[in-house]
Amino acid sequence: MTWNKFLQPDLALGDSILSLTPEIIQHYELKGLVLDVDETLVPITVGAASPELKAWVEQVRTHTALWLVSNNLSEARIGSIARSLNLPYYLGAAKPSRKKIRAALQAMDLPVHQVGMVGDRLFTDVLAGNRLGMFTILVEPILHPDAVLRSHPIRNFEVWLSEILGASIITHDTKIHKD
Repeated sequence: MTWNKFLQPDLALGDSILSLTPEIIQHYELKGLVLDVDETLVPITVGAASPELKAWVEQVRTHTALWLVSNNLSEARIGSIARSLNLPYYLGAAKPSRKKIRAALQAMDLPVHQVGMVGDRLFTDVLAGNRLGMFTILVEPILHPDAVLRSHPIRNFEVWLSEILGASIITHDTKIHKD
């Protein structure tokens, strides 16, 4: 597989995870989602899930198995977020390593092609998911309001480098039209 294929998300939402609707999930025939935590679900400086995220999880979990897989090493932080959402989790994943994502896939007992890897980073979340053959979904990071005015240099660099390597990060309309 070439670099552009490793770094190419199957779906780039152009918005936060909160715009990933059950209709979109069903459209792509996904039965499970592995979710990154930091800046995918909560700002890195926040230790609790927002009411909006809790509502999103409740809506999505009726259709889809959910599992958190984070590179973060803080059991107190990631465990607290996972417990508040009533979701299973792994921390210290060292993505793009596939080990803990494989463990989540095994626990979900779903074929890899029916599970989406959802994250805000190309070189960790998308790369790991693509290496496993998962459906990869790139979302915009959820940032703390104080950080929104600052640029996001690591992610901007990843997008720039991915495009140089041949990946196309084109955001898709989040509305699924039913025929």
